[in-house]
Amino acid sequence: MAIEGSLADVNLADICQLLAMGGKTGCLTVTDRSNFGYVYFEGGKVTYASILNRPDRLGELLVRNQVIDRDELSQAMEAQAHQPGKRLGQVLVSRGALTEEELNRFITVQIEEAVYHLFAWSQGSFHFDPEQKPEAGALKVSINAESLLLEGARRVDEWSLIEKKIPSMDLIFSLERDPRGAEDVELTEEQKKILPLLDGQRTVREIVAESGLVEFDVAKAIFGLLQAGYAQGAGRKTPSRPDEGDGSPHHQHLNLGLAFYRAGMFEDAERELMAALDGEEELPEARRRLALICMRDGRSEEALEHLVTLAQGRSPTAGTLQNLALVLEDLGRWDEALQALDRARNVGAENKAVLLSQGIVHLKAGRPDAAREHLERYRRRSGRAPFSPLYYAFRLLAEATSGRTDAALSVGREGLAHYPGEGAILVNLGVVLERRGETEAAEALYLRAVSESPTPPQAHKNLGDLAYRRGDQAGARAHYERAIRLDPKLGDDIYLKLGNLAYKDGDRDWALGLWQRALELNPGNEVVRTNLELLATAPES
Repeated sequence: MAIEGSLADVNLADICQLLAMGGKTGCLTVTDRSNFGYVYFEGGKVTYASILNRPDRLGELLVRNQVIDRDELSQAMEAQAHQPGKRLGQVLVSRGALTEEELNRFITVQIEEAVYHLFAWSQGSFHFDPEQKPEAGALKVSINAESLLLEGARRVDEWSLIEKKIPSMDLIFSLERDPRGAEDVELTEEQKKILPLLDGQRTVREIVAESGLVEFDVAKAIFGLLQAGYAQGAGRKTPSRPDEGDGSPHHQHLNLGLAFYRAGMFEDAERELMAALDGEEELPEARRRLALICMRDGRSEEALEHLVTLAQGRSPTAGTLQNLALVLEDLGRWDEALQALDRARNVGAENKAVLLSQGIVHLKAGRPDAAREHLERYRRRSGRAPFSPLYYAFRLLAEATSGRTDAALSVGREGLAHYPGEGAILVNLGVVLERRGETEAAEALYLRAVSESPTPPQAHKNLGDLAYRRGDQAGARAHYERAIRLDPKLGDDIYLKLGNLAYKDGDRDWALGLWQRALELNPGNEVVRTNLELLATAPES
């Protein structure tokens, strides 16, 4: 049963305590005018939380806390651009840039900070939807709600004192005198970290972003320095909040759509973002998010409409043009994808990222020599290994397609030395080995790939092909069915073979449906057409 009410009547901490004690599972949504936050519970434990207009700073937190460096973050974000369903943290772990333990620690910090921030809201409304869970693939933790409540209460009390001196995150402070030279002054670690940033130019918000500390710790550190007379106010910067707009209905739809998007509630996000465009067609942020939702759902034609509109605008971003290239690549419009990548480079996209994407597009377009050239330029521009896992996966295919099998094997083995669990490298190296007749070695790589997360659908498809060729019908069917569950548009060949297997088992209706699906994916498949014609004329047994 849903629970809802007003924060003026019920303290949010009390609601959380009620949900925790009841062992509830679901999503607690909190709204306060244009602000929107949510907390997910599972069995009474807090597993996920976020707030509108408080962006995910995982990458910056990791860099500022020296867990990874800036180059590692850039390479991971570059790799993530080609894996829309994969989170940044998962990419970093798969690349060996950080451990699962480190990732969980920083994800926990983010979730705790979101909950603490919500506890400070004294007006607005709340709504609890039972059994709601974060989207599949969300990085969840399990936090004891009781410890959150205790720490949250302490912070709310401290905030009531701190906000008298620091009522806004847009205030600027400077050092009046440096406490590091004073005797008998014991600074906290947080104060030591922010001292160089108290320069009379940075706002509290900017110090939070640059220090890698959370808002509460930065504000508390500044408050202590103010109280001791070491810091002083130096002004205020007017905040720029383009997302909030002018309070008109279409901007309200935009804000709510962005909130739903960040909550992983993509159907609701799409509804609100489309409503925002009905009110004002030139809302680039709405179109950007709608394009990403369509890309996520595999609706490339719809994504293309939004991205083309953005690309034709006054100042398209490099990210928009790179996403446009990805969609055009998915649609097989290779030359247009390359044109979009050229434009992305001209408006500031990192050159090596564009070279990698151009190499991939050339290879998919059947131009292995051009692909090898661009991928080699990417490698030289990147400097030292390890390079993006996509580089290894596509470079080995480019070498193999050019007839350079030994070079392909060398690249694949180098890639696995750096990324032993990378599915794309495992699958592509397996394909090269299979073409050399090393079937057992190839099968071993495909089996390794299906044990990884996320599982590459092509690995199951290739295992199905091996089973199909050796007459293992049950094994082939099992792998093919797993493959199309992961990717229903994997290809017409898989539906053709599944239809053949169904026909051999005497299931004509199932075979008919599978062959018709194959023809939908590839209307030019003459083998499927012949099968359908024979099925239509063959007498039923």
